[in-house]
Amino acid sequence: MRKTVQMRYLLLIPLIILAVICCYPVIFLATGALMDVGELTDNLGPVMKGSEGFVSWRFMPLFPTLQNYVELLLDSPQFFVMFWNSVKLTAGILAGQLLIGIPAAWGFARFEFPFRKAVYTLYIILMMMPFQVRMLSDYLILDRMHLLDSHLGIILPAVFSTFPVFIMYRFFRGIPGAIIESAKLDGAGALQIFLHIGIPLGAGGIVSAMVLNFLEYWNLIEQPLTFLKDKTLWPLSLFLPNIGLEKAGIAFVSSVVTLIPAVFVFLLGQDYLEQGIAAAAVKE
Repeated sequence: MRKTVQMRYLLLIPLIILAVICCYPVIFLATGALMDVGELTDNLGPVMKGSEGFVSWRFMPLFPTLQNYVELLLDSPQFFVMFWNSVKLTAGILAGQLLIGIPAAWGFARFEFPFRKAVYTLYIILMMMPFQVRMLSDYLILDRMHLLDSHLGIILPAVFSTFPVFIMYRFFRGIPGAIIESAKLDGAGALQIFLHIGIPLGAGGIVSAMVLNFLEYWNLIEQPLTFLKDKTLWPLSLFLPNIGLEKAGIAFVSSVVTLIPAVFVFLLGQDYLEQGIAAAAVKE
């Protein structure tokens, strides 16, 4: 018994070390957000300015200050414009994916129609294609539709993403057929079965898909850079590249503020996210 307890503690030590290593970037951001310009320049100068010496860092700043938070949250209107751009883009994309992805996943999972497997395979192929492969075709289509340099040009292609369909399909496919047959015997139609059985029982897949997609689209970089020329339409993910060493403190604070919604959504949907990852790993 004692040996078992000792083994557990021995296993915990490397796990704790790995956890600290994984959390260090977050600690780095939180600490940097509380440093003044002079301390940040002294610490990061050898890298950012090419001065002599080596980069140094402390877990606690010498003179903690909230000046960076005040400057960003009270004196940087551009930050709030880009923050609300991110909110509009992410909310629009997720709402569209709910309207398009849920019926599509249900159709693939519960209906038999010609070439169903071939079409679903095509979905999987499209899911594995990176944005760089589709960038030119997306650009030409959006240009033809006069949607370039608009938020709709970012939202529309993402709404038809195949990834949420792939996640939700696994959950809908796992609904026992006996439940659906019982509903049919009781006189329920296809729409009633979808609304009252499919969506409630597939809620885990829906939530996990939305959590994963929020984490992806909240941090969009390539699509806005490609399709948006007007910088007033840029999302928050493009705020950081415009900040230099002289405003490094604001960069740290904006990173922390940007991270908060992602962490909050992740914690809310953590259980469903684990279910989604597990379902995605199951072979058909």
